[in-house]
Amino acid sequence: MANEEESSQSTSAFRPEITRRLPDLPGVPLRAGLSSGQTDSGKKLVVGRDIVLNGQITACDQLVVEGRVEAELENSQSIEVAETGYFKGSAAIEEAVISGHFEGNLTVRGELTVKAKGRIEGDVRYGKLCIESGGEIVGTLEVLSPGGGASVAGSGGAGTGGKS
Repeated sequence: MANEEESSQSTSAFRPEITRRLPDLPGVPLRAGLSSGQTDSGKKLVVGRDIVLNGQITACDQLVVEGRVEAELENSQSIEVAETGYFKGSAAIEEAVISGHFEGNLTVRGELTVKAKGRIEGDVRYGKLCIESGGEIVGTLEVLSPGGGASVAGSGGAGTGGKS
């Protein structure tokens, strides 16, 4: 009887550590160096496909738009509009990657990248600009000088980054 009590106590106390693996999701790259116990230190908001979000977004380090967002984006570091994404409103941020559709006022203090299927309509101010072949900007463009001022780079028609 004593042996049964000892063996039941020892097996109930034994808890093997199971290594957990992040799921493989299509289209979502795995982050290097992120183990199961770690999380991102920044604040990230992902608006998935078929989701509509309206309002004001503040203090978000990274916004990823795969659905539809109509908002004012403030105090944020970056925005990424996926090919399926649509953003309407205003954003003042450090960097932006536009693969879908952005409509409104966009101020990017760092680098603005417009991907091949990306389209921006509205007033755009940027520090650095990269437009892939097929990407479009329709509206007013201003280059931000290192001191924070802006100078007009162009306005009016569609600017494309190469052959259409």
